[in-house]
Order: sequence, then structure tokens, then C-alpha cells
Amino acid sequence: MRVWTLFFWALLTLAPTVTVNAQSGGLEPSELTVDSQHSPFGTAAAHPTFAWTLRSSHQDAHDLHQSAYRILVATSAARLTHHKDALWDSGRAVDRTYWQRPYLGPALQSHTTYYWKVQTWDGGSRPGPWSEVAHFTTALLSESDWTAHWIAAVADSPSSTPAQEHWGMERTVDPPPLPVFRHDFIIRKSVVFAILSVVGLGQYEVRLNGKGITDTVLNPGWTDYRKTVSFDTYDVTSLLHTSSNTFGVLLGNGMYNVQGVKGHYTKFIGSFGQLKCLIQLDVRYADGTSDRFISDPSWKTHSGPILYSSIYGGETYDANALPVGWDLPGFDSNDWQPALEVAGPGGRLIARSTAPMVIAETYQPVRVTTPKLGVMVYDLGLNMSGWPSMTVEGPAGSRVSLLAGELLDQDGTVTQHSANASPTDPVLFSYILHGGRPETWRPRFSYYSFRYVQVTTEPASSAGSLPRVSSLQGNFVHASASVVGQFSSSDTLFNRIHVLIDRAVLSNLASVVTDCPSREKLGWLEQTYLNASTLMLNYDVTGLYEKMSGDMIDAQLPDGLVPSIAPEFVQFVDSHGESTDFRDSPEWGSAIILSPWALYRHTGDARPLAASYEGMKRYAAYLKSRSLRGLLNYGLGDWYDLGPKPLGPSQLTSKMITATGVYYEDLQVLTQIARLLGHSIDAKTYADQATEVHAAYNKTLFNPDTSLYDRGSQTAQAIPLALKLVPPDRVSAVLEHLVADIRSHGDHVTAGDVGFHYIVRALTDYGRSDVLAAVLSRTDSPSYGYQIARGATTLTEAWNANPDSSQNHFMLGHGEEWFYRGLAGLSIDMAKGLDHALSFRPSLLESVASASATYRSPLGLASIAWKRCGQIASIDLVVPIGAQAHLALPRGGSWKSGAALEHAQTSDEIILPSGTYHFSTSNLRSDKKASAH
Repeated sequence: MRVWTLFFWALLTLAPTVTVNAQSGGLEPSELTVDSQHSPFGTAAAHPTFAWTLRSSHQDAHDLHQSAYRILVATSAARLTHHKDALWDSGRAVDRTYWQRPYLGPALQSHTTYYWKVQTWDGGSRPGPWSEVAHFTTALLSESDWTAHWIAAVADSPSSTPAQEHWGMERTVDPPPLPVFRHDFIIRKSVVFAILSVVGLGQYEVRLNGKGITDTVLNPGWTDYRKTVSFDTYDVTSLLHTSSNTFGVLLGNGMYNVQGVKGHYTKFIGSFGQLKCLIQLDVRYADGTSDRFISDPSWKTHSGPILYSSIYGGETYDANALPVGWDLPGFDSNDWQPALEVAGPGGRLIARSTAPMVIAETYQPVRVTTPKLGVMVYDLGLNMSGWPSMTVEGPAGSRVSLLAGELLDQDGTVTQHSANASPTDPVLFSYILHGGRPETWRPRFSYYSFRYVQVTTEPASSAGSLPRVSSLQGNFVHASASVVGQFSSSDTLFNRIHVLIDRAVLSNLASVVTDCPSREKLGWLEQTYLNASTLMLNYDVTGLYEKMSGDMIDAQLPDGLVPSIAPEFVQFVDSHGESTDFRDSPEWGSAIILSPWALYRHTGDARPLAASYEGMKRYAAYLKSRSLRGLLNYGLGDWYDLGPKPLGPSQLTSKMITATGVYYEDLQVLTQIARLLGHSIDAKTYADQATEVHAAYNKTLFNPDTSLYDRGSQTAQAIPLALKLVPPDRVSAVLEHLVADIRSHGDHVTAGDVGFHYIVRALTDYGRSDVLAAVLSRTDSPSYGYQIARGATTLTEAWNANPDSSQNHFMLGHGEEWFYRGLAGLSIDMAKGLDHALSFRPSLLESVASASATYRSPLGLASIAWKRCGQIASIDLVVPIGAQAHLALPRGGSWKSGAALEHAQTSDEIILPSGTYHFSTSNLRSDKKASAH
């Protein structure tokens, strides 16, 4: 045993006891959630799960935990008062677990609000107080609950267009305006509850009596509409009148109908059909009766004000196309046409599970320039996903055009080159004025990545006057996922990198994780697991990951192949229809296994694993069919690594390293999933296959004479280290080769999209935070710091901030994992079970004075904050009630604690029961690594 360990435990033995008796009072449940949401409205689960965190009035108490719980569910809050009136009573369940507790009562009903509360017992079996009452409201839980009809402006065409990239394809010149719909109906009684279910394809805006029903935007989420259609649920009680009422509906194309139009950029051309909607309003009256109002041929339709809209190319809006009041009662709609009943796109209807998109922030210009006569350029200071909004005044028919972009050209005008758009095929937002008053406008169904907005104006006629823009802002649009984690440090550059990555995360957080909000907006799947920690340590993306797992199942081919994007809006195939590496790459398709597993590790919820299990098995079988003696040698490899050639497919690392490495990880994870779900025969099969792949990997790719894998690249060394493929007696040598290669490149990484993830994992797992700190401290190319030095405010696609590549890309955000798990030292892995899920392993580097991280885990709020000044250091921890944590203190110091640790073990890890802790030392050894690993 090391001397420092003996000395540390001697100090603990002498430390005064400040622990409060764990049996001195009951625990109170708080922060009640249903399916990870607080009081969700429109939840789709017929059998939801309940969760809560625990709190105590004894702030200094340690070793508090739940020993049992009791949940009551009722159809009103009053019924919870008398427990015998509850719909479901779990009874006293002896269980320490306070997350993902299943509802086991009678079947829930659609469009019903349920109320619930929970009571817990502490470790001494003493009951605590009941929680506050929480509630949730169900959506339509079955397709049979729908009686509304799909409606459209015209009859359906015989078939939709298969999606394909637009290069060389024929494109239309003048698409028809997008349709709008309206419907009058009468409410004659006092309303107590009105719930609206909406599908609008591709995207929609619903208005009720002239007011929008929601502040959310770009609804609904993107899916493979032939297999799954997402609907939204709203409480519209306050918008109804006890008299005449009117629905107004605008539809947009979204990913549902991607047109090719000359003069506008698009990534691909493809359609699921014409625009259509499905709307159902259920109303309950004070007298106990109810009504239902549905979309059907009694609705009316007209060409709308949106003359052009593309999720890729922008939007054109004519404020003169419809009279004011078209969405209000009393409007004369005699010249409108009856809507037509049409078929749906074919997909099953499911309630949305993802956080909706919102205008999260609005930015004002920091600078306005006039690079050319009649051209004004607004600099909003930050790159963002979203759209510009403006207030303008001028004659009717005059036009304002907004060209948004990430960069400026040499002449100071906006360029869209970084997103592959050109002056002849731009992304353009245009507004035609109604005239006579100030007008405020923003796009509805198209968004983009931009920092700059170039404004040009046109008169209504050659003799007319120009409109004048009085104000212009940038709306930052992204999914409204709640924040669950925070990181900060004393290092200014690290903090700026954290923000750089975070803004890229938010910019690509939609109903899928997009690669960029500009040229593609596609759900490339490798990000979903390679950057899972980056996402999940900062935001609650539970519903998003569940939805993306469904997207992968929908996209999976009959032979088991999982395409590299899901939903697969465009197929990347060759001229013979065969899948290219862009469609079939193991490092991408493996997301069907590794993404749900990443979610389980952060939430402890096995349901998404069970839902995807058959698809996982099919993909594993597909990879096995493509393997040769256990090895895979195809795909994109370490995409965008840094070699002598232009950026793209892997240059420095053989495809076999990444493809087979990820295949091995698939098999390892599938073994654990099979065991967890009770499939013991499958578990043995996958374990045996993993053993075979392990042996083939080292036999073929490892040189025992040099301790190098493949050609010795950083990625080639990191992947086997991270996946524990390296022979135990060669781990140190392989690790040193990785470190030496990074040092030889001036503390720069050469890895790309795939490899950098495994570099971060390997160096963090093996205690080399000093190397990652050096990498993240660089400000020369290629590095995060260089991107910032070049003016980037969001993470760029290329390490060197290449202006020919996207300036708002998420794929290289892996450094965020080290900030939390490596530098601050906070880790969560629910797959290890309650007693092992939470760990603290801080890296007290001499070059960093302090770091902190908090994470609102299923166990509760965990936090760590450490400081260091020379040999003096301190660490403050919070272990949530009900949990325990494993702490690895940095070696080389005599650490003192203010609390007696009765349950601690004499090993390199100290087991800390729940509570608040402070550790300090005045003689921390000067060690650049300063690692607890």
C-alpha cells in the first residue's frame, strides 16, 4: 500500500465526527418527473415511469437513503387526499431506487390529466412526508382515438418523388404558393378543458382566433413519414370563445417536401407527397358534456402568403396575398375552395417525445456596415442556428431580401460558401410589404446557420421608393432541452472552448442531432454516440435519444444495414443503386446499438434498449455477414482526420482499425444489453463473437515488436486503448506511443471525427489529463483555440477552421467530455448500478487553478469543485441523497477531511455515502499529471 494512502487513513481516524444520525428524520421527495419530464402535457406513454429526487431538512446529514416508497395516482388532486379514491396505489414498495419506477395501474385514458404524489421511507424505515402533488396529461394514446381526416388543397398525386441529391437534376422555376386552411366553428357552452392534437406536414403553424397556439416553432419533428408521423398536443382552453371561433393553418415543406427550385440552394430533392394536415379538437364543458371538432372537407383552403419555402433554400413571403383577418371569425371566405380529404403518408401516429424547438435567444447587431451602395450588412456577433427577424416600413409591394451567412467575403459582403450555397443558388429570405404601417416579419419554415445578414431592398416599381428596415435581430432557434449540467474552470481558454462546443450543440439540437444547421441538416448517426457525453452532461436529451432510436429502426434495411443518416431523407447510393460508404459505414450504423446504450448509462432506463434490441441484433448480424475472419474493412473510417490530402475519408488510419474497433464495441455492449434484458443465450453468443474479434484485431493489426497498431496513428493507438483491446503487458507502451505522437505534433491531434472521441476516452481513462490539457491549450492550427482565434463562435467542421467548410458543426465536440469527466472529474454510469454509478476522479493540474462541474443525474444533483495553488489544494463534493460516490483523490498529497467516513474502504478509491464533503491538503506533490488515475 502506498505511503500516502496510509497517512491519509491515519488522518481520517483522528478527524472529528460531524455526521448527523441518518435516522434522525424522514426524507421528502421533490422534483417529481414522469418519463423524465416535469408535469408533461401530451405524454404518449400508456405505462409511464415516475422519478423523484430526495431532500432532507438536515443539511449536514450523511448516509441518507430511501428504503421504500409509495406512489398514489388519481384523476384529481382531491382524490389523492383520500387514498382509497386513488386510481392506483403502489403500496409500500421496498426499494432504494427512486428513478424509473413503473406505473402498474389500470390503463390510462387519452386526453386525461392524472395527479400523483409519492412518500418515501428512510434507512431506518421511518416514513417521511408526502411530496407535493404533481400531474401529467396524456395525448391520444391510440390511433383509434383519431376521428379527424387528412385534408389538403388538391388531390394526392399517384406517387411521391424518391429523394436524391440535386446535382444535375431538373429543377422547377416557379413553384405554387403554399396553401393555408381555415375553419369556423361555434362553442355554445362554458369550456373547462380543450385539448388540440395537430399534425401538419411538412411543418405547420396553427392559429386560433387570430392567435398562435404555441411559442414553439418548426413543428412537428422530422421522421420517415411513411413509417412514423409525429403529432403535437396543446392546451387551448384559454383561446376559445363562447361564440364563434376560427382555426387558421399555414403549412410549410420542411423535410417532408424538398423541392428543387432554380435560384435557391438545396441539398437534395425528394418528397413524401403534397402538404396536408390532421387536426382534432376535444372540448369538455362545465356541464359534463363534450364536443369534438375535426379537420374534414368542411374546411376551406386558399393559396397562402408563403410563395416559396424550403428547409434548405429560404423563404419568400407576400404580405398582400391574404386579407387581414383571414384567421378570425366573420371573415368572408366565399372565394376559398373546400379542402379535399386525402390519404395520410402512411406512418403510424405517435405523440412527440422530443423537446420542441423555440426561439431561445434574440441577438442585436454589434455592427452595421455598408460595403456597397444599397447593401447593408448586420453583424450579430455570434454564429447561430435560426433566422433573422426585422421591422420594416415602406410602400406596398416593395421587397426586402435577407442573405444570411456565417462569413464575410473579402469585400465585406456576406458569403454562403461555407455551406455550399452560391450567388446563383443562395439561401435567401424575402419579404414583400403590405405597406402603410410598420411590419414585423421572420421566416416560419426555414432556418439557417448565420452570424451576418446582408439586407437589400427593391421598390414596388421602377418609380417607387425603397422600404426602410428600422430594426433587425437574429433569432437563435434550437430544441428547448433543459439544462442538466454546468462546467467552469479558472482557465479562460477552456471556458471559451466549452462555450464554443455548447453553441454548436444547441445549434444542432433539433428533432434529430443535425450535423450542421446550414448545408445539410441531416442526422448523421456517429455523433449520437461519439458525442453522447457532450450532449447528455449538459442537456436532458432523453426524449430525443428515444426518438432517434426509433428513426434508426425505421431506416434499417431488410438485410439489417443501418444507413448513416436517420431519418434517411436521401439515399447515398451509386449510379447502380448500390450503397456507398456514405450510406454504409460501421462507425455510423453502430449508433443503433451504442446510442441507446449511452442513454441507458446516463438514465438507467432500460426501456429504449428493449425497444431497439431486435434492430441491434439484426445490425450485428449484418456486420458479421460483412466481416472476414472477424474483421471489417470498409466505410468512411476516421472521417476528417488531418493528413496530406484534402479533408474527407480517413488518411492516417486504416479503415479496419475504426470499423473493426467499433464492431468489437458493439459486441461488448450487446453482451451487456442481452444480460440486462435476460437474454442469456444471446449474451454468450455476443461474448464469444467479441472474443474472436479481439483475437483477430490484435493478430492482424498489432505489431508486438513495436507495440504499434496499424500505421501508428493517434487514432490507431487510441481505439484499442479505449476499448481494452491492448494486451495487458503492452498497455503502457501503446499509451506512450499515443502520447509521443501527440507531443511530436506540437500537442496537436491528427485524429478526425471518430478517432478524437477515442483519444479523449483513452487519455482520460489512463490518467493523462496533462496531455489533453496541453492539446486544448493550443491556439495555433489545428485546435479549438485556433478556431476561436480565427473568430469562430461555434465549433467548426474542420480543426483548422477552414472557411470552405461549415462554421457551425458539432462532430468534433468530444473535448467537452474531458472537461466534465477528466478535468473536473465527475462521471456517471448508471449501468454500474446504484452503488457504483457516481464517481469523482479530479485532475488537479498545476496549470489550472480551479475547476467545477455539476450534473443533475437520475440520482440527484451531484457536484465537484476543486482549487489548487501550488501544493495547497481543496476539493468540495456533493453526493446526492440516496446515492454514494467513489472518490479517487489525486496522488502525492496528505488529504484531510472534515467528516468521518465510516463506510470508506482502504483502497485507491474512497466510498462516500450521501452528503457534503470537503477535502484539503497543503503538500500536494508537484506533478504535471496530478491525476487520480
